[in-house]
Amino acid sequence: MAYESQKLLTPGPLLDDKGQLVERGYATSLVRDYDRAKIKAGKLRIKEWDYYCITGKECVLCLTIADNSYMSLDSISLLFPDKCTQIQKSMMGVLTLGKVGLPASSKVGDVKVEKKDYTLSFRNDGKTRVLDVHLEDFNGGRPLTAHVELTDEPRDSMVIATPFAGYPRHFYYNQKINCLRAKGDVTFGGETYTFHPETDMAVLDWGRGVWTYSNTWYWGSLSTVAADGRAVGLNLGYGFGDTSAATENMLFVDGIAHKLEHVVFEIPKNATGGDNFMKPWRIHDNHGRLELTFQPLIDRADCTSVLVIESDQHQVFGLMTGKAITDDGEEIHIEKALGFAEKVKNRW
Repeated sequence: MAYESQKLLTPGPLLDDKGQLVERGYATSLVRDYDRAKIKAGKLRIKEWDYYCITGKECVLCLTIADNSYMSLDSISLLFPDKCTQIQKSMMGVLTLGKVGLPASSKVGDVKVEKKDYTLSFRNDGKTRVLDVHLEDFNGGRPLTAHVELTDEPRDSMVIATPFAGYPRHFYYNQKINCLRAKGDVTFGGETYTFHPETDMAVLDWGRGVWTYSNTWYWGSLSTVAADGRAVGLNLGYGFGDTSAATENMLFVDGIAHKLEHVVFEIPKNATGGDNFMKPWRIHDNHGRLELTFQPLIDRADCTSVLVIESDQHQVFGLMTGKAITDDGEEIHIEKALGFAEKVKNRW
């Protein structure tokens, strides 16, 4: 199903000689080439990251390597949805300005951060993504070690090139790869938790861009094996700049993308009008093709405030139940599938 508001990207360079997007829109593969050297905006505005979330039956492992120019962020989170518990540790550096060395493409390339008390490595040879972690003191003096291999990259992914209104040299170039098959182990606290590729999956959030100072975004993701054995994924979001040329909303069924238009996260409110993240949410689109109830289990909340930098993040993991309709009209049923939905407010 085609929507007039959704513009497809064509192959070529991402930026022109003025550091502006050549095209804005979406694609199902990384058709535009990102080159950090072509950016013409201030160096402190450049933000690059690789984020993996591996969802297993026993646990969820979230890994981040980010270079936000004025600071770097390496983060490891281990969540146990059945127990509604989580552990997170983040490490920051200052004035990295691209020195972290994140790859210019998600298709191939490695990045590794090695410090005195931890190592975080993402390797990608074009066929297999290998994630390795060792942290001496993850929690209470206990180390964490993980080795995870991600394979079977689907044919289609979500790719979007988004401008920011009023800032011609600012942009967000993003790819989300859902339903990567996960195999490996996490060892922590004397226990080993195993990911099985038959049932356990991962999503990659690959982001490169020049951001404005103040933003609020919403993002939801699901990668699961349905009752009929098919791989089903959802990428849902808004607030990432000016999405008038395209949104990032997609349904994936066995690696094939089905484009949705606009999606809304209805987050319940508390007595004072604030967000009540732990009550059930409603997530739906504007054409009746998506209707989900999201039952929260864990709020992976993190609030940072240092001088003029502020980040208020709520990545909520929970169970999604409802329906999504493919481009050719097939109704896909989703029943208590583990995913996440988030609201993030940044001044960065």
